[in-house]
Amino acid sequence: MIQAYISFLRRCWPLLVFGMMTVFWGNFGQSFFISWYGASFQEDLGLSATGYGSAYSIATLASGLLLMWIGATIDKVSLRLFVTFSATGLFIAALCLWKVNTLGGLIVSLFLLRFFGQGLLPHTAVTCMTREFAIHRGKAVSIATSGVPLGEILLPSLAVVLITLFGWQNSWFLVGLSVPFLYLPLAHWLLSRNEQEKYAEANIGSNVKKRKKLPSQGSRRTLLKDYRFWFVLPAILAAPFIITGLFIHQGFFLPHMGWSPMLFANCFVLYGSAHWLSSMYAGVLVDRFSGIQLLKFFPLPMLAGLWIPVVRTGDWVAYALMMLLGTSIGASSPIISALWVEVYGTKHLGAIRALISSLAVISTSASPILFGYLIDRGIAVQAFFLWLGVYVLVAALLTLFSFSARQVL
Repeated sequence: MIQAYISFLRRCWPLLVFGMMTVFWGNFGQSFFISWYGASFQEDLGLSATGYGSAYSIATLASGLLLMWIGATIDKVSLRLFVTFSATGLFIAALCLWKVNTLGGLIVSLFLLRFFGQGLLPHTAVTCMTREFAIHRGKAVSIATSGVPLGEILLPSLAVVLITLFGWQNSWFLVGLSVPFLYLPLAHWLLSRNEQEKYAEANIGSNVKKRKKLPSQGSRRTLLKDYRFWFVLPAILAAPFIITGLFIHQGFFLPHMGWSPMLFANCFVLYGSAHWLSSMYAGVLVDRFSGIQLLKFFPLPMLAGLWIPVVRTGDWVAYALMMLLGTSIGASSPIISALWVEVYGTKHLGAIRALISSLAVISTSASPILFGYLIDRGIAVQAFFLWLGVYVLVAALLTLFSFSARQVL
C-alpha cells in the first residue's frame, strides 16, 4: 500500500498536494478548530452558552443551504476561479472575526467561516480529485482528505499558541493573512505545474483495469429521483451527524462514563490517526474494487464503537470509541466520493457533491439541538449510545437495498 501511494505521489504530486492543502485550509472553518474560540466568543460578547450555540447553529444551517446552490457552480467555471473565490471568502471571514464585537457580527462571521472553510474548500478539493483521476480515484481522494486529520493533529496546538501570544481576535487576523500570502500563491502554482503533461495520471503504470465510461451522465435531478440514493443517505449522514453531536455535548457523557477531559483530549490523537490510516487504506480498496462494493462496510466500525459504551466501562472504552469513529469517518470519504462517479458520472459531479455536502453540513447543525433535547429530557448515557447505534445499524442495513455492485463502471 505504501509503495502504491509513493509512486502515485511522485508522478501526480502537483494536483494531489493542491487537494490536501485546500482541505487543510478548510479546517479553519471546522468545528474542532472553532471550538477553541468558543469561550472567548461568549466572554467578550457577553453571550450565554445557549446564545452562542444558537448563533453557531444558525450560521451552520445557512451555510449548508447556500452550499447546495453555490457549490454546483464548480461544474460551470474554471477551477482557478472557483478556488480564488472560495479562498477569498475564507480571508474575509477571518477578517470579520478579527473585528467582531456584536452577536449579529458573530453570526455573519461564523456563517462565512463555515460556508467557505467547512463547505467550499473541501468541496473544491474532493470534486477535483474525483473528476481528474479515474484509475487512482480512491487514493487521490484519500490523499486530499488527509488534510483533515493533519489539521486535527496540528491546528489545536496552533490555536492555543496564537491565542496566548496575540489574543483571540488578532489570531484570526494572522489566520486570514495566511490565505493571500501562503495558500493562494501555492494553489495557483501547483495548478500551473499540473498542466504539464508529465504529471498526467495516464503516464502512471498501473495493473488496475480501467472502468468503462457510463453511457449517460446523471444530474442532481437524476439523483433525487433515484430511490437508491434515499436508501444510502442515512449512512452517509451518520458520521457528521453523530460525531458533531458527540463532540458538542461531550460534557454530558464524560462524567457519566468516568472519563476526564484530559483523557478524552488524548483520545483525539488516536481518532486522528485512525481517521488518516483508514482513509488511506480505503483509497487503495476503492481503486481495487469500487465504492459501490465497499459501501455497506464503512458504517460497521462506528456501530461497534457506539455500542461498546453500552455494555462496558473504563478508560479503554473511550479510546475504542474514538478509534472506531475515526475509522468509519476516514473510510467514508473515498468510498462515498467514488460512489457518485461510478453511478452518475462526472458531468454534474460538482452539483451532486454540493447537494451531499450541504445535507451533511445541515445535519451537523441539527444534531447539537436534538442531542441537547434528549439530554434535557433525562436520557441515560447508555440509552443514548444504544439508540445512536440503532440508527447506524438501520442505516447500514438500508445500504444493502441501494446500489448494486453490477453498476460498477
